[in-house]
Amino acid sequence: MRIVVLAGGISTERDVSLMSGSQIYKALKENGHTAVLLDVFLGYEGDPDTVFDLDVDWAEKVAPVREEEPDIEEVKKSRKDQTDMLFGPNVIRICKDADIVFMALHGDCGENGKIQATFDLFDIKYTGTDSLSSALAMDKMLTKHIFRMNGVKTPDSYLLEGPDDPRPPKFPCVVKICSGGSSIGVYIVEDHESYEAAVKKAFKYEDKVLVEEYIAGRELTDCVIEGKALPIVEIVPLKGFYDYKNKYQAGSTKEICPAQIGESATQLIQEMAIRAYNALGIRTYARMDFILAENGECYCLEANTLPGMTPLSLIPQEAAAIGKSFNELCEWILEISLKKYE
Repeated sequence: MRIVVLAGGISTERDVSLMSGSQIYKALKENGHTAVLLDVFLGYEGDPDTVFDLDVDWAEKVAPVREEEPDIEEVKKSRKDQTDMLFGPNVIRICKDADIVFMALHGDCGENGKIQATFDLFDIKYTGTDSLSSALAMDKMLTKHIFRMNGVKTPDSYLLEGPDDPRPPKFPCVVKICSGGSSIGVYIVEDHESYEAAVKKAFKYEDKVLVEEYIAGRELTDCVIEGKALPIVEIVPLKGFYDYKNKYQAGSTKEICPAQIGESATQLIQEMAIRAYNALGIRTYARMDFILAENGECYCLEANTLPGMTPLSLIPQEAAAIGKSFNELCEWILEISLKKYE
């Protein structure tokens, strides 16, 4: 097949997306596909009619994920036409010429359903779930409302009315942006001074910020593919919590798959992952994040409709636990995504 691996963009998860895209691109090439790795924002300046015929390594210039999120304003300056339009030169044209687009985008401009809706209008096939479920899962507050209506336990939270919202939080608590990912704009705070600083930082990322009940416990995640739960991963950061640095810097976090949490807890989390997946109307695949509290209660934090596919990402580890290589995982995602169009 002719496949566009779509990555990059202008979200704070740009670097992670490019690394995911490069790994997917390499796997698809090894699997015998004709693949192109395309940055949705920077696009392609050459002749779009010949792009699938070029003998180039599209992943050659992708750098490792840095410790800090990228400077998006600098990325915007690097585009020749100097516009903020999300789709760069020839992106739609090249995607229309492909058999399917493998979505390797992460964060706001990629997981929030807008690109999926655009592709639906242009009759472009893509991997992953549809535009509506993407949008619901991207907004953490909407996700929580839907979880509660469907019996999925989630920490209590409320949206701030602004940076000066007078409501006093109960410490410790979590301050987080409503539509982010990769733990960017997420802060665990224990006193008023750190709370005020966290709120100011969070509102610099976006204008919807929530305060969430802090649940002490074990961090877990579980991927659901075609309605079936994979083995659970336990995430053990060596220092601090599972923030941006700990997620993408080798040696910062220990992952255990399958998680050693006992049969009853495993069954509970897998059932809750499937319930969350179905409640949001997700199709194909997604990854749900959990906290297993010290008292045995399980809380679902959020759903990720385009989970990372970097060398340190979690869904490849879950697939490996059932005997599927990274290359086989990519083929599996293609296969189930094409079923949407049958």
